Amino acid sequence: MLRMEENLMENEKLSAVMDNVEKVIVGKRTSIALLLTAMLAGGHILIEDVPGVGKTQLVASVARSCNGKFNRLQLTPDVMPSDITGFTMINPATRETEFREGAVFCNFLLADEINRSSPKTQSALLEIMEEGQVSMEGKTYRLPQPFMVLATQNPVETYGTYHLPEAQMDRFLMKISMGYPEKEEELAILRRSADAAPANLSAVISLEEIVALKEKVEHIHISPRLEEYIVNLAEATRDSEYIRLGVSPRGSLALHRTARAYAVLCGRDYVLPDDIKFLAPFVLTHRIIISPKGKSVLGSPEEVLAQLLRTLTVPTE
Repeated sequence: MLRMEENLMENEKLSAVMDNVEKVIVGKRTSIALLLTAMLAGGHILIEDVPGVGKTQLVASVARSCNGKFNRLQLTPDVMPSDITGFTMINPATRETEFREGAVFCNFLLADEINRSSPKTQSALLEIMEEGQVSMEGKTYRLPQPFMVLATQNPVETYGTYHLPEAQMDRFLMKISMGYPEKEEELAILRRSADAAPANLSAVISLEEIVALKEKVEHIHISPRLEEYIVNLAEATRDSEYIRLGVSPRGSLALHRTARAYAVLCGRDYVLPDDIKFLAPFVLTHRIIISPKGKSVLGSPEEVLAQLLRTLTVPTE
């Protein structure tokens, strides 16, 4: 579960966003906090989960709370890159070329079942995620800020899907799973008012305030010992007999930035060792491939990484 500060030293505005989203999403404060952390870090999230656990409502609720534009794109094999990026066309009235914006021109894009789209479409989306802009016929169109993609894939159904290559998985800042609710939480979902819908939420923070908070991330202090801890963890994944492909420097940078973004969420101007331990599974698990021995002994990338975290010495500051 999310290890928030005991005295709830959350950023006041971001805490208001989480409280607002919880009017719709029951018992998923961890997922809400991770989404906001990724947003502050300027990253994107891959949600690997079964249908019906509230992914769409989560993203729509956050977008509504932030007064941002939300688009949902149901990805199928026949979705073309131009559906995502947009396209140019000739206006019959003016006989001039016009650019029609695609689905990415929003603040929060839910790319549903990304592994059902063709490799060409996947590549187009991931390139936009990296660059934050669309280039079309010699012109560049900047995406709104903040901008983040939340892509989903079903871990159970694999028929008719296109596997995301490891190099593309590495582009996602985090991989999370919302999971099924606890019994009491599911009862609360059944009993809640019909008014508990994203459309009925009011904005509690502006997009300009979010951009300002993103800029604060750059000024968060992280000690040299904690930076060394991040590098030691990355090196441990490369040296482990249970891992065939370890964390790249991109992964180390991602954990470094995510830890500072999480500090902003918690209302601090410095990173704690526990921040890194908490965030590492979400930031690093999808960046490693376990070896046959790792699969037979420990079973999953999550367990392999958990073992490494237990064996590494944690800095005391």
